[in-house]
Amino acid sequence: MTKREPHWHKSSYSGASGSCVEVAEGKAVLVRDTQNRPLGHIDYTAEAWASFLRGVTTHRA
Repeated sequence: MTKREPHWHKSSYSGASGSCVEVAEGKAVLVRDTQNRPLGHIDYTAEAWASFLRGVTTHRA
């Protein structure tokens, strides 16, 4: 069995400055800093990520 590389995509809120995060969604949700990829990523459960997104969209100005 081979290990598949996650499919990363930039946040839809990323600007041209390059300061953004990338997300890979699957069994877990992985989040990393685009400018510091070698530092690794943070893993979230799908439920925790969905809760975070609900909170962000609810409190957005």
